[in-house]
Amino acid sequence: MSVEINNESGMNIDEQVLQRLADFVLEALHVHPQTEIGISLVDEAAIERLHIEWMNEPGPTDVLSFPMDELRPGRPDSPTRAGLLGDVVICPQVAASQAEAAGHDTDTEVHILLTHGMLHLLGFDHATPVEEAEMFGLQRDLVATFTARERRGR
Repeated sequence: MSVEINNESGMNIDEQVLQRLADFVLEALHVHPQTEIGISLVDEAAIERLHIEWMNEPGPTDVLSFPMDELRPGRPDSPTRAGLLGDVVICPQVAASQAEAAGHDTDTEVHILLTHGMLHLLGFDHATPVEEAEMFGLQRDLVATFTARERRGR
């Protein structure tokens, strides 16, 4: 996997853990190992500009996803083709506020947001109750499994 991480947020985020999480999600969803993804961590002003430009919505948001090659999850016997998955942009400052409200730490919230953004890149959505249940269930399972793996030392 080619995962490029760019932290322009001004916050200290463990990029190695984000790298491992991205690799884990892509492997779990049987995405070709030569697939590329970009992850950007930006401040509130930068994410607000993107939010307005791409979603026509004011104010900062937590995560935005920009798919490229419209790749979808593969299967164990048939991984998705290699390509450019796209970019996930996360605002750790917004994540910190959400983490406090949710009762967990900022790192956990950033992990949830990265997983969420990657699922969007792979075609998942939450526009209907059925889609929401599927996407958020998968998101929960991926983050929980990754977190347990990290605690065990992989």
